[in-house]
Amino acid sequence: MSQFKQLCMSALEGANWEAPCDVVQACEETGPWLLEEHSMTERLRRYCKELRVEVFAQFPVDASQLTLQERSLLGDENCLVRQVIIYGDNQPWLCARTLMPQTTLTDNEKDIADLGDIPLGERVFRFGEARRDAIEVARVEMVPHALLARRSRLWVNNKPLLVAELFLPDAPVYAKER
Repeated sequence: MSQFKQLCMSALEGANWEAPCDVVQACEETGPWLLEEHSMTERLRRYCKELRVEVFAQFPVDASQLTLQERSLLGDENCLVRQVIIYGDNQPWLCARTLMPQTTLTDNEKDIADLGDIPLGERVFRFGEARRDAIEVARVEMVPHALLARRSRLWVNNKPLLVAELFLPDAPVYAKER
């Protein structure tokens, strides 16, 4: 894994997640991005000609390795971790880490484990009943930038996934701030 990807994953794993109110009020332009309840994939597609997903890691993780917050949101069970970078017109826009409990990856949702370069949001919001809750946000220091991140629980047919997303410096979320 490249140093850049390692930095992104470390930033997501070390984020200080909090309720969105303070961060969203501090920056009105980014609020709609951070509070997006539908597909982030669909939102990002509006800002580019080509959206591409690069999966750089996918591996099982024992429930004992999850944080207390992650276990409280997903339950105390083993998960599959999927780590990706989403590119808009070949610029890295989003780094994401998804925790998929083993019980989520059953029946109609077993294909989620084998998405490859298909965006998670495309699959989750296109097939089945999907909703998002437990949205939390963070400001992450990645020199020379302070970046925004969000974490939310996705439900697909009443089965949970936990998605943490780090908005990278070239992401359209920052367009009005530049």
